[in-house]
Amino acid sequence: MLAAGFCMSLGGPIIRLADDITEWQFLFYRSLGAALLLIAYFHFTGRPVLALVRRAGATGLVAGACLSVAFIGYVWGVMHSTVANALFLLSAAPLFAALLGWVVLRESIGRSMWLAMAGVLVGVAIMIGEGLAEADLLGDVAALAAAVGFAGFSVGIRRGRHVDMSPAILIAAAIATAVSAAMAFADGTGLVAPAPDVGLAAAYGMLVIGAGVFLFTLGSKTVPSAELVLLSLTEVVLAPVWVWLAFGEVPSLPTLAGGVILLGSVAGQAAVGMRR
Repeated sequence: MLAAGFCMSLGGPIIRLADDITEWQFLFYRSLGAALLLIAYFHFTGRPVLALVRRAGATGLVAGACLSVAFIGYVWGVMHSTVANALFLLSAAPLFAALLGWVVLRESIGRSMWLAMAGVLVGVAIMIGEGLAEADLLGDVAALAAAVGFAGFSVGIRRGRHVDMSPAILIAAAIATAVSAAMAFADGTGLVAPAPDVGLAAAYGMLVIGAGVFLFTLGSKTVPSAELVLLSLTEVVLAPVWVWLAFGEVPSLPTLAGGVILLGSVAGQAAVGMRR
């Protein structure tokens, strides 16, 4: 889980480096790189891809669709807002997952979880309010959609934990590849992009998705949910640090205030869960 958080924290800096490529082009090559890496992994481990996808079933398909929303929303969030904003908002995913788990899986929600959700809403409201004032609302809403999508993915792999749910990542990459290709041609930009940016996008797909999300899926099978939440926060903490060191992108005061409230709510709930 720590390795997963480290791999995923490198996504923001990679996106910042790719400055001569459109969102849809970046998404296409990123998703394609992740899909090819996963297919190669399944092939070399002697696991037929189609059989794995069939075994994951409808749950895997829904989980993959949710994760594709997270893929698209995160890239849009980083490109239209700040890395700190996108990551802080994405860190609300575990609490959204708890809410979805209550609705879908009938998992109970205690008083501490409701209080944590209230704290998350306050933090999100502060950050979204800043985006509205600075015309970054599109990026903040996209990042929030990514959090909801990742929550749906988390609930999906929890529901289908009796089988291998890693094909859901491949399904998400395939959906994101198809959608981004269609949108790139629809807006007239096509898929021709500078080779260095294409390489960065492919590296993102292989490192952040192919390695990071895959490790997250493996870790979720054995790591208790409370510890899972705390360990997943390594991505949220490290990514803004990398961008600050590399590009001098300093989070604004409202971003820090909303992020502290949000992270404190998530970490507090995780601490309650670990005590139980």
